[in-house]
Amino acid sequence: MNVRDLLEQLQAGQVSIDEVVDHLGRLPEKDLGFAKVDGHRELRQGVPEVIFGQGKTAEQVISIARALTEIGQNVLVTRLEKTAATQLKAELPATAYNEIGRIARITNKPVAKRSGAGSVAVVTAGTSDMPVAEEASETLDALGLEVDRHYDVGVAGIHRVLHRYVHIRQAAAVIVIAGMEGALPSVVGGMVRAPVIAVPTSTGYGTALSGFTALFAMLTSCASGITVVNIDNGFGAALAVHRIASMKERA
Repeated sequence: MNVRDLLEQLQAGQVSIDEVVDHLGRLPEKDLGFAKVDGHRELRQGVPEVIFGQGKTAEQVISIARALTEIGQNVLVTRLEKTAATQLKAELPATAYNEIGRIARITNKPVAKRSGAGSVAVVTAGTSDMPVAEEASETLDALGLEVDRHYDVGVAGIHRVLHRYVHIRQAAAVIVIAGMEGALPSVVGGMVRAPVIAVPTSTGYGTALSGFTALFAMLTSCASGITVVNIDNGFGAALAVHRIASMKERA
């Protein structure tokens, strides 16, 4: 529950002043020793704290997720391996896990669909880029944004993306994910007027350099105005779209 929901319930007589004071006292930060859970992040950024699962034990992830659940916030865990996800679901049964994207969600309150923000096209060059794409797509969905997936449409068969041009150009924003030489964002960037968020992936042989070749290609794209995020960072691409959509909604 966020502060607005709480105050609306107080106004409606559904909660007492003491309950509001207790809830507000627990919101700013909860010290778990190994983690300081940020209960006010949703107020500042419009998105609750997201748990980065990589490098954390299953027990740590569960403790943080439980702390967020206790204050009524939705929970998103990125880079979470299947074994840890299974343990999380055992403790918090509402957990839903996307194995391809290695991302878990716990929906503690309904997610309002942001129809005024338009759809977001998530486009990949190859099937090998799907883990990053699913991380982005799940994050977008968790934020109430409509997702339109177009996977395996890279430049090795350029007709594939051209066949989907009509759908992609209707999107309010486009996330384009590619490894190897990273050409696809430049192609899409030259075809649409919507914001394009490019995500280099670590897919590729030898001089693909674990994604650096794709990263450099996207940073030096001839298609002006492309935004580039870090290698394999589907989550970051989705948050960039969220910020753009939030500005549109406030306009």
